[in-house]
Amino acid sequence: MKLRDQFRFVRQNMKKNRTRVYMTILATAMGCAFLIVLASVGFGLQKSVVKEILEGGIVTQIDVYGQETNDGNGYRQIEVKDIQAFEKLEDVKAVTTRKMLQQEGTYSIENYQLSTQTVVADFPSEIKAGFELSAGRLAMAKDEVVVGYHFPLNLSVKGETQKEWFDEKGQLKEEFRFNGELIGEKINLTVQKVEGGKPVDKIIPLTVVGISKKPTKEWQEDRSVYISEDILMEIEAFTGTPKGIVLDSNSGVELAELEADKNTFDDVKIHAKNMEGVQGIADKLKEEKYATYSVVNELKQVNLMFAIAKVGLIFIGTIAILIASIGIYNTMTMAVTERAPDIGIMKAIGATPRTIKRIFLLESSYIGLIGALIGTVVSYGISYAVNFVIPLIIKQAFGEETPPDLIFSDIPLSLPIICVAICYGVTILSGLRPAQRATKVDVLKAMRREI
Repeated sequence: MKLRDQFRFVRQNMKKNRTRVYMTILATAMGCAFLIVLASVGFGLQKSVVKEILEGGIVTQIDVYGQETNDGNGYRQIEVKDIQAFEKLEDVKAVTTRKMLQQEGTYSIENYQLSTQTVVADFPSEIKAGFELSAGRLAMAKDEVVVGYHFPLNLSVKGETQKEWFDEKGQLKEEFRFNGELIGEKINLTVQKVEGGKPVDKIIPLTVVGISKKPTKEWQEDRSVYISEDILMEIEAFTGTPKGIVLDSNSGVELAELEADKNTFDDVKIHAKNMEGVQGIADKLKEEKYATYSVVNELKQVNLMFAIAKVGLIFIGTIAILIASIGIYNTMTMAVTERAPDIGIMKAIGATPRTIKRIFLLESSYIGLIGALIGTVVSYGISYAVNFVIPLIIKQAFGEETPPDLIFSDIPLSLPIICVAICYGVTILSGLRPAQRATKVDVLKAMRREI
């Protein structure tokens, strides 16, 4: 019997018992749809979490916090020699370093002021890493500074801030903030030290020459002021402490203890040339006992957790297909019993046991694959409905808005392929036993029954 004839024979027999076959296909489709939709929750939430992580940080960036000491009892801060070693690593694009003024500097212009973080940055490295300006230029002279994008938006009227100064989003209202052209304006930095138990102020005049680019994320704010190394040294000379730390007689901290940190960096970031190079750089830093963090490492852990979760969900979904396989087994067993005369005739005209076995396995495969395809189509519809309906339910039931980018269900191409493979394997196993029984049908008994 030719293979084409075998397929035609299978289709004819399925049409004879279409109701039973359709119900078996329906059960298989439901099992496949359950597996895909259940696992799609894991894929959807993983996609949302990964997207959030990628948006919250630069993928090619590695933060370095310090190096473990030889005695293993702590970490030392990063020094110039470390930066030089980092720059020699393979796939490193740039190494940015920042020193933080260890007191909150107060900046004032006319009748406006703002207390914020003051930073000493290496602009050539910052530019290589992607630092950009929205207005003006980079600082070149000692007394020139660049301010963060949100600095002028928070430069408010002098005095104690009042609740009515801010709108419902927590932003400073226009009438209470500086609205002039900040580029080229003189701005005064006030720093402080304690002398004889009393605070002493020093005012350092500066010129604003640039404003940084707006952060990519709406929730990020950059109010920092970027000063030169020379200005930091002037502040250190005034306070008599490294990085302008304010000390008094009650602080209990010896100046000698702080001197070791004078030439260290408070914020160090390594920028890789591409995402593939991040892991290699991170591994080398780990070997040297540096404490690091990168988005790629976090993604690796998140993906591992979700991989375990997805395997578990697929396993649970497979149970539904196994339940459907009982129906396939029952359908095929009844088909063997009902078609015993046909089997006898096929054997009488020369059909081999292998051919008969293949015919029944083809039929069970038909049922499984058709059910899997129907289930896949249905699962896409359910996935779309889930992503549309669940946010509405959460809003109605709890009065909470879900994040706009949150995905509850996502079906990648690999998931239907996995489902079809599982379904096909299960249907073959379900039809194997009945197919073997078909090969053992006695020709004489089958023919006698036909008569």
